[in-house]
Amino acid sequence: MQFVCLSPHFPENFQLFWQRLNEAGVKVLGIADCPWEELSPQIKNALTEYYKVEDMHNRSQLEAACQHFIDRHGPIDRLESHNEYWLETEAHLRTKFNIPGPREESIRDIKSKERMKEIYRQGGIPVAAGQVVQGEADCRRFIAEVGFPVVVKPDIGVGAAKTWKLESETDLTHFLKQAGDTAYLMEEFIQGDLYSYDGLTNAQGEVVTAFSQYFSNGIMTVVNQDLDLYHMVLREIPPELEALGQKVVKIFGIRGRFFHFEFFKKPNGQWVALEVNIRPPGGLSMDLFNFAKDWDLYKGYAEMLLTNQMTQPACRNEYVAYVGRKHGKNYQLDHAAILAEFSGELIHQQPMAEIFYPVMGHTGYVVRSAEREHLQKVINAIHATC
Repeated sequence: MQFVCLSPHFPENFQLFWQRLNEAGVKVLGIADCPWEELSPQIKNALTEYYKVEDMHNRSQLEAACQHFIDRHGPIDRLESHNEYWLETEAHLRTKFNIPGPREESIRDIKSKERMKEIYRQGGIPVAAGQVVQGEADCRRFIAEVGFPVVVKPDIGVGAAKTWKLESETDLTHFLKQAGDTAYLMEEFIQGDLYSYDGLTNAQGEVVTAFSQYFSNGIMTVVNQDLDLYHMVLREIPPELEALGQKVVKIFGIRGRFFHFEFFKKPNGQWVALEVNIRPPGGLSMDLFNFAKDWDLYKGYAEMLLTNQMTQPACRNEYVAYVGRKHGKNYQLDHAAILAEFSGELIHQQPMAEIFYPVMGHTGYVVRSAEREHLQKVINAIHATC
């Protein structure tokens, strides 16, 4: 198998994908703009060959890299980065070189939030009311239907960039000044708890493993209010969420890929679908899954590609949470106190990459417990400020 990976050095924990593929006998071919000398020894050892481009946004350079690999190694069997940012680029290269996976003709289904809503509705899955708006008249018509507050965000975008919650006429006026004639997706604001349904499918679209995470807040709220984030892998997936998640896998035709779906659970118990992501969840979520089960999901992905199944047994089943902290806040416990007080629960800690600061914080702690109530007390203590 010839597997081309884009940007194999980032994010750092995803380097394990390429290492496990190499260990399984897959020929891993890397493309990035990072000098070879700056790649980690682990990546250098995992790659059969590396092609450096000057600009990862220059598709002609990426096409030249792929053609070079084809000339040397034969047809490309898979091409991935596992990164939301490169989904459209990957689709272009798959279309150009006839590589299995999402192509240009279908990428809008998984990038456009408006299109996601259409597919959700067709599948009978509840979604927040929303439509694309452009200019003041469109905005006012939609707000007249649903009332304040509303959320506005780019129809195609990553994370919480250019996303606002509008709660008043003042907020609307401020948004319109910044938006100009740019089109945005405007949605009714949903009050509820945020969950995800995450997993991996085989070539037939069957879910070979799945998880659910609970999030303390949505990304928009964390960024706009400068909050600390935590998210927790649950021991059991809520049955209603699993049924909805399985349905989303089918209606979006997700095969041989990771997925990350987001849902709000409203106070009345109703689940409302948000976004579809056909990639692994970001941050340290993959590592949380591994810590929760004591297995290696990076290795499981390689096994799925080669055998269409994942056979690793789970050696445990516990709650695991990522707890992020930001610089400049007056926390009750300093770093040394956390290490000392929670040595039994703390299984990993690291500084986060700068690009993740607004959401994940500057330092991330991973804590684990068999009891959710106990783990929540640990999280609260780490986040407590003076």
